[in-house]
Amino acid sequence: MTVSHLVLMKPRADLTLGNRQAFVDAFDRAMREIPTVRGVRIGRRITHGAGYEPSAPTMDYIAIIDFDDLAGLQMYLRHPAHQELGRLFGQSLSGSLVYDFEVGGAEVLQSGLV
Repeated sequence: MTVSHLVLMKPRADLTLGNRQAFVDAFDRAMREIPTVRGVRIGRRITHGAGYEPSAPTMDYIAIIDFDDLAGLQMYLRHPAHQELGRLFGQSLSGSLVYDFEVGGAEVLQSGLV
């Protein structure tokens, strides 16, 4: 099992290019400097007419940050580079959703859903 930190983001409509770049730079710095980060994936939302799209919160980007365990996530959250990222996060976004998950294979469903 690993731990994934899932962040859905909607940038502010009035975000300047300079402020956007400051946020991107802080994110990049945090991903490089925090030793417990094991993997990072970033994506932009796509829509294609699926039935669930109208009821989904309007978010434009996703960041998925992976850690070996909960202790690694907690170290990430306390790290000074994350503190700066968090400050800019609040200034740069008009909306966000953040979740943490223990992630594995299909066996995860056996332990709780079914």
